[in-house]
Amino acid sequence: MNKPPILQIGPYPQWDQEPLDAAFQVHRYFEAADKEKLLADVGPSIRAIATRGELGANRAMIEACPKLEVISVYGVGFDAVDLQACRERGIRVTNTPDVLTNDVADLGIAMMLCLSRGMIGAETWVRDGSWAQKGLYPLKRRVWGRRAGVLGLGRIGFEVAKRLKGFDMQIAYSDVEAKSYASGMSFVADPVELATQSDFLFVTLVASAATRHIVGRKVIEALGSEGMLINISRASNIDEEALLDALETRKLGSAALDVFEGEPKLNPRFLALDNVLLQPHHASGTVETRKAMGQLVRDNLAAHFAGQALPTPVL
Repeated sequence: MNKPPILQIGPYPQWDQEPLDAAFQVHRYFEAADKEKLLADVGPSIRAIATRGELGANRAMIEACPKLEVISVYGVGFDAVDLQACRERGIRVTNTPDVLTNDVADLGIAMMLCLSRGMIGAETWVRDGSWAQKGLYPLKRRVWGRRAGVLGLGRIGFEVAKRLKGFDMQIAYSDVEAKSYASGMSFVADPVELATQSDFLFVTLVASAATRHIVGRKVIEALGSEGMLINISRASNIDEEALLDALETRKLGSAALDVFEGEPKLNPRFLALDNVLLQPHHASGTVETRKAMGQLVRDNLAAHFAGQALPTPVL
């Protein structure tokens, strides 16, 4: 039986690449020196796109593949896929939720602890001899017992909140409505008010046109000079210019960030700051989770071509 031709937008680990190559006729967009020529040559035959959350598939790419039936996203975020173009053409879209939820939540908590307790600077203090020469490391701020806000109480936000309870924190959240499963948490509809009530503000929203820059100047200023912003969602949820201005002027105390506009080429202003923790978009970056994500990408593709229900449909 002929293998269905698919377009692979970005690289996957070898443990995913090998079974993908075995099951499908894979055209590697990311390896093409002339990507427009590749699309012109193979686009008319492509029946599926395998992509990553941050890479997605834009309208031009979708229109270059007139036989396209399904887009399978490696990641929970699908905002980089042109969903309207997919709706117009009846193209199915899938992602990989749930399998990465706990690892993303873990990193969010780790970032909060690392930045609040100054752990990276403290290690340097030991390694460069400052401990022996200068004495004790400067005091930092506690985490336990303080106030945490969660902006977006979906799968990841809920897991973050569960972990925060272990630190005896006062937890509030914002979402489109109060959640029945949010036992012991306070619902605050307005993100600005949520920030006012928070020492630590976690951004765990799914990105969309409606949430673009939802964390803007008013939210950032409400969080204040002692507050910390932690983003483990998508870069578009935060107004980066407003964030950088607030960090540089100390109107915001600090920020721990795993995602950036234009990544991996982030704004160089971030690199000059000592009150920000920078991570390379690796919240789901464990062997266990990445293997599960790759399997789910293939499961969705296999189900589609077998005429079966998609395991994790978006569209």
